[in-house]
Amino acid sequence: MDQLAASMLAHLTPPWARWFGLTAGPDVEEGEIESLNQDLDKASAMLQTHFERSNFSIEMHQCFLDLVTVGSACLLFEEAPPGEASAFRFTAVPLSQVMMEEGVNGMLSDTFRRSEMSLDHLRARFAESKLPHDMVARAEKNKDELFSVVEAVIENGPRFEYMAVLEHGHGGLGEPTLLRRGVFSHSPFIGFRWLKAPGESYGRSPVMKALPDIKTANKVVELALKNASIAVTGIWQADDDGVLNPATIKLVPGTIIPKAVGSAGLTPLQSPGSFDLSQVVLEELRKRIRHALLADKLGATESKQMTATEVLERSAEMARILGATYGRLQAELLTPLVVRALAVLNRRGEINGLRIDGRYIDLQYKSPLARQQTRKEAQDILAWIQSLNSLGPEAMGLIDPLKAARFLAKAYGVPGEILRSEEDMQQAGQGQLPGMPANMDMGQIGEMAQELMQNPEQMQEMMKELNNVQQQ
Repeated sequence: MDQLAASMLAHLTPPWARWFGLTAGPDVEEGEIESLNQDLDKASAMLQTHFERSNFSIEMHQCFLDLVTVGSACLLFEEAPPGEASAFRFTAVPLSQVMMEEGVNGMLSDTFRRSEMSLDHLRARFAESKLPHDMVARAEKNKDELFSVVEAVIENGPRFEYMAVLEHGHGGLGEPTLLRRGVFSHSPFIGFRWLKAPGESYGRSPVMKALPDIKTANKVVELALKNASIAVTGIWQADDDGVLNPATIKLVPGTIIPKAVGSAGLTPLQSPGSFDLSQVVLEELRKRIRHALLADKLGATESKQMTATEVLERSAEMARILGATYGRLQAELLTPLVVRALAVLNRRGEINGLRIDGRYIDLQYKSPLARQQTRKEAQDILAWIQSLNSLGPEAMGLIDPLKAARFLAKAYGVPGEILRSEEDMQQAGQGQLPGMPANMDMGQIGEMAQELMQNPEQMQEMMKELNNVQQQ
């Protein structure tokens, strides 16, 4: 379970690399794409900086633990007070404190939370609210006293209405005390699920699937421990001869046990058989549990040395297994997370007017799991170029080498700042890519593609170099 949660964190939101990016949408004019992408790259770098300086990785890992165990998780995304290192503050909300409901679009949009806070926590989080005097006086006498706070976020058209109240009335009033009320453009509570069945609001987890095998394995271990205690201490029998008293017998070294003449005395009870199937059954159960929790797919391999082809096939298999789950997490977690982050920075004035609409500004996922599909597309393009090369130079003339190279660079996640712009290449009078031989024709490009397809190790090394460039 811990390994699966850590693998989800590493494949979806890795702390050491950028797992998202902003790019120009399809409605942007051709001449404005390059300048807009440069501005969007700066905004993406600013977003990534705020994520890295916050407690995002810590709280996200706790959410993934809830996700793989219970099937649902909830992340509270708040704006940090001015002056802190990051504008973001995250809290993994325990599912015992929250109730989530689906909205009209099938997302977990309505959220209700009941939590307990101390007086200092209340003052820090709801600094603008007026707390009842009797509650403050009582809390100053008892610093450990906690107060119940109920929060609600309800979708109302394109907005989300928020309210926070003290559950019990104070100051002689029976009604709850209002702490905060407002409207959000995006919900601060982000609820997401592993998978769900039709008609259900909460998700189902891989642990739920493996729960029968887990209970059976626990019972097998319990019976094996009982059998081990019998094997160590043994079961004894004795003749009822009127001399031997079982209540006074102590099985310690040097003990003398009296017995009647002709009786067998104290003898061990022989086991009917010594063939033990518990380890065989337990090993099979553990194998099924590991398969249900994807430990055999996401965990470390038994073979330390793997070829490049084996690495690619293992990555492709992992993408196929987690495809449905990743699609749901992309819609319920990753997209609301980045959209909410942009809204916070827009509110603070650090980013001016950037909004993901799919037309002018689009969201691009760059996590390791998301890149598996783009790399598969790049391999298909290289195979297609290899096929065209066998048809002759006329067929290769169909390809624009610069556009093909830029598409491959985008597929492999190469940052735009290391690529030459079209204006620079026109001014320099060059028609080749940096690092490629001059006057390289389409036949040579086809031969290079053929070499890459026939040598997976070389392709893997190229992918590693591109990844290292991006991480730097």
